[in-house]
Amino acid sequence: MAFPQLIPSPSSSIPHNPSLNPTRLFVNPKLTPQHLNILRRRRRKPNSVLRCSASSFSEKHHTNSPKSDDVVELPLFPLPLVLFPGAILPLQIFEFRYRIMMHTLLHTDLRFGVIYTDAVSGTADVGCVGEVIKHERLVDDRFFLICKGQERFRVTNVVRTKPYLVAQVTWLEDRPSSSSKDLDLDGLASEVETYMKDVIRLSNRLGGKPEKEVGDLRRNLFPTPFSFFVGSTFEGAPREQQALLELEDTAARLMREKETLRNTLNYLTAASAVKDVFPSSSSSSSSS
Repeated sequence: MAFPQLIPSPSSSIPHNPSLNPTRLFVNPKLTPQHLNILRRRRRKPNSVLRCSASSFSEKHHTNSPKSDDVVELPLFPLPLVLFPGAILPLQIFEFRYRIMMHTLLHTDLRFGVIYTDAVSGTADVGCVGEVIKHERLVDDRFFLICKGQERFRVTNVVRTKPYLVAQVTWLEDRPSSSSKDLDLDGLASEVETYMKDVIRLSNRLGGKPEKEVGDLRRNLFPTPFSFFVGSTFEGAPREQQALLELEDTAARLMREKETLRNTLNYLTAASAVKDVFPSSSSSSSSS
């Protein structure tokens, strides 16, 4: 078991996606704020090759300091993944319409919208701007990109679908609800970090890896960017990640992540206890 299995609570489903059930999520302990520096030195194959078969949107781009009431046009790239603010996304662009988009972006502000889509739930209306921080044009006119997540947005109107999607969007910012204004966000973020460390530690133990102390995961991040960082590590369950991306309350996002991690920790603790009682059966089942 390379990474821990996260167990979100059934009650954590949101109205946007009522079909969200407890599913497999993965925390990736390798993702850290230093990930950007590592990827900036990388010029060859990206971690994944992604091809978008969905329709696409046109391009008037936002300013560097967008306001939440701004309405702008943004080219969109639908993908079967969720990008969070501050996260790094390597992409290889080879579909013709997105090569056209890249040629345009390279002469403008290098920003486009990444928006989650799948065959079951369709295309979401909340996404995250990806800014190209490194690009390489290959000999056959493909592009290798490294993008960094920036502002979140909500699609308000589709402007066009060819040759790629362009939509009018407004910007999303976290606004604390009346019930969360008095919460200690720093304390809540520290609790989430503690759960993450315990989940990673137990997962490593179950996977037969050395039990070493997990380092500082928060790395001085404020609660809001830390909540996005935590969401970005929940690999393997993009619908849960989309639900976290859509929340407009840092406290609510951290509470949901805390609940998911706590459920996961309970699961791993039980699995660890079984392994202690039946070590031979655990090792034989893992090898089979």
